[in-house]
Amino acid sequence: GGSASRAVGAQAYAGVAPAKGMNHGPLRVFTGNAHPELARKIAAEMGVPLSDATVGRFKCGEVNVVINESVRDCDVFVIQPTCNGGAGPQENFMELLIMLDAVRRGAANRVTAVMPVYGYARQSSKEQSRTPITARLAADLLSVAGADRVLTVELHVSQIQGFASYPIDNMYALPLLAEEIQTCLEGRNLGPDDLVVVSPDVGGAKRASAFAKKLCAPLAIFSRQRRRSNESAEVDLVGEVMGKTCVVIDDIADSCETLCMAARKLKAQGASAVIGAVVHGVFSEPAVDNILKSDMEFVIVTDTIPLGDKALRCPKLRVVSVAPLLASAIERIHSSESLSALFEQLPKDAPR
Repeated sequence: GGSASRAVGAQAYAGVAPAKGMNHGPLRVFTGNAHPELARKIAAEMGVPLSDATVGRFKCGEVNVVINESVRDCDVFVIQPTCNGGAGPQENFMELLIMLDAVRRGAANRVTAVMPVYGYARQSSKEQSRTPITARLAADLLSVAGADRVLTVELHVSQIQGFASYPIDNMYALPLLAEEIQTCLEGRNLGPDDLVVVSPDVGGAKRASAFAKKLCAPLAIFSRQRRRSNESAEVDLVGEVMGKTCVVIDDIADSCETLCMAARKLKAQGASAVIGAVVHGVFSEPAVDNILKSDMEFVIVTDTIPLGDKALRCPKLRVVSVAPLLASAIERIHSSESLSALFEQLPKDAPR
């Protein structure tokens, strides 16, 4: 045992990497009840079965977790977005924490929480007196429960990574959305010169700028300002959209009122078409009705949150799966490879 570990250490020191995939033990992938469909897609992309765990409730309503197979010295990934839908974000988050604790107490070598949606991220700073910073609280809870690292998609604000002393790998879904936009443009014989990327607010300007760079398109930004204290905030558009196809990009769409307002304003400014692009589709009611009545031709959204029957009720929704992206990220983490290649391009097996 000691000589073997010394040999591996000597190999690494000499520049020879140890056998891939065994740095942290055999791979195990578990899922809770938040989004089992996405977990099955990720496992299928990786060509591995989902590991066996019972995640239910006691009669009193408390979460009951039993890991039904050995995880001793394994590299464990628990897939559980803390999102709306099903039992709700509180239940989903509690399930994740208890699953992490169960796996850690099962003597796993390393535990990674795979959170396609990192819950409670919207409150990342004190906007006013006596309000919490829930993003920091969530990071602390994950650490106490046993997470050695977190894998997520499109954090609401990137500084959340600084709230934790463990790694938070923030994967970007923008290449997936950009690929879908480019396919749409090719179908209409349009090029980058016919396109404008629009941020619905100043806070999302950095994300929209990165998206515009990927599409080689110009950028426009909506700016809200209250000119007088007794007047409602006015919305100004900075940028030229006349005769252009506009793509409104946002990380989270809840009621979709912001997207719909942006679409209405862009049409009034002479835009030829408006397309929505959203990473996390919360779609609280009446979001579906708002989209159907809006000036947007369609909305591209990922499946980080289970959409249920919303995709069927709303023909304007086009769903792009993040399963290939997360599957590639899990494989690279497991085999101790760099994730940076996934930040700029699609994984090789992603749908095109």
